[in-house]
Amino acid sequence: MMEERWFPLQHRLPDGAALGRLMHSGPDWQIFRLKGNGRMLIARSALADRWAGSQLVPDTVLKAFAFGNETFKALGSGPEQRLEPVTEGGSPDTKTDGLAFALSLNETRKVDAVTPLHDAIYAERFSRLLPTWTVSESASDEEVLGRWLTGGVAIPATSLRRLTALLAWLDEQDVRELVEVAGLGASRPPPAREAPRASDEPLSTVTESQESARSPQLKKAQRAPEPQRRFRLAGRRVLEAFFREHVIDIVENAERYKALGIGFPASVVLHGPPGCGKTFALERLTEYLDWPLFLVNSNSVGSPYIHETARKVGAVFDKAIDAAPSIVVIEEMESYLADRQMHESTGLHHVEEVGEFLRRIPEAHQRRVLIIGTTNRVEMIDPAILRRGRFDHMVEVGLPTKDEVSELVEASLQKVPTRGEIDTREVVKALSGRALSDTAFVVREAARLAARAGKDAVDADSLRTSLAALPPLEPERRPIGFIHC
Repeated sequence: MMEERWFPLQHRLPDGAALGRLMHSGPDWQIFRLKGNGRMLIARSALADRWAGSQLVPDTVLKAFAFGNETFKALGSGPEQRLEPVTEGGSPDTKTDGLAFALSLNETRKVDAVTPLHDAIYAERFSRLLPTWTVSESASDEEVLGRWLTGGVAIPATSLRRLTALLAWLDEQDVRELVEVAGLGASRPPPAREAPRASDEPLSTVTESQESARSPQLKKAQRAPEPQRRFRLAGRRVLEAFFREHVIDIVENAERYKALGIGFPASVVLHGPPGCGKTFALERLTEYLDWPLFLVNSNSVGSPYIHETARKVGAVFDKAIDAAPSIVVIEEMESYLADRQMHESTGLHHVEEVGEFLRRIPEAHQRRVLIIGTTNRVEMIDPAILRRGRFDHMVEVGLPTKDEVSELVEASLQKVPTRGEIDTREVVKALSGRALSDTAFVVREAARLAARAGKDAVDADSLRTSLAALPPLEPERRPIGFIHC
């Protein structure tokens, strides 16, 4: 939410610059459009001094001035240079813009290697990302770069195929270059194996003196095994086990399954009330598999014109097949795949849309496309869609158990700074019987309340206040009608 502006419209700074419209704001900073050209970042002195003290920007470029009883410092930017919060900017149009941001991320890390940058302000003029040290859930540098490139999609930049599928203006090699410029080495190919030396001794022969000369850190790094990735769904253990057994194990042991006639994971429907983790599970699965993701929703296929929706559905499946192995997610299935007999009034175009799905789902499965549908109203879906062979698995994602809530609370609190003793039992008790989205909200709101109170960590008081902001649970509704005995 935009903060109230600190200075009146056309307020003049000591250098004569007149402040225009407020563009972005945070608790301790605001960005204004200048009346002439460019933008101006104005921060409270404590935040600006922290930037200077961390050597992120020279103190000489921060222009101090007084207004009322406070002292502020200003940092200007030209009309062609970006000055914007990382969370609200991004989605560049050219590779040059992407390279400039990647370079700024790298240059910032050369000065400050540890401060999270998920809440930073991008100052292109100085090739810096200026952190604001908010108490909020942090993100890795890979996620910061990925979110900025896509304009907000939660994809790590090192997931090259998924990112390339979303960025039509970049190919995979361009994305790899951006990741390397940012100093994120995960995309770099492994070094070539050294050719055998022309010697009577094998390459592995090392004398005792040579071995002792090596640093302990180097020896430890050389002997350390590669960390194994593990698919995890905090707070949704049953759904985690399902995806491991019916999707991940088939993908990772393809030859073994193929010998028994199982070529590719079957399609899945996730159904249940809103806020119980369907979207969360899909995000984690897509991130783990690192496959291109294609969405069927109102933004991608919706159209008021007859035949146009069916054509767009076919285009999404065509793209997914070309990028296979890939994932197609059909969001809110009831919007496109409602029972044709129950909705005859919708006309032939609805029958045509359902028919397009009926044709394309089996074809996509044969071409190594994993199809997952989500719905809150599974009873409305056309039975022809839900039969075996199209969607083999119907998985109910209901309200979490007490143990699942406890697990998610612990996982969420690990992502934010905490202080003092926090009794999570009180939090878990208050969240029992609620959707998982309420758990995420409580921790996020506690972090916001802590930051607003001037704290640098979440404590028990901020969690209690956050819990009090939850609306009461609605009583169970009973249908009105006759009871047949």
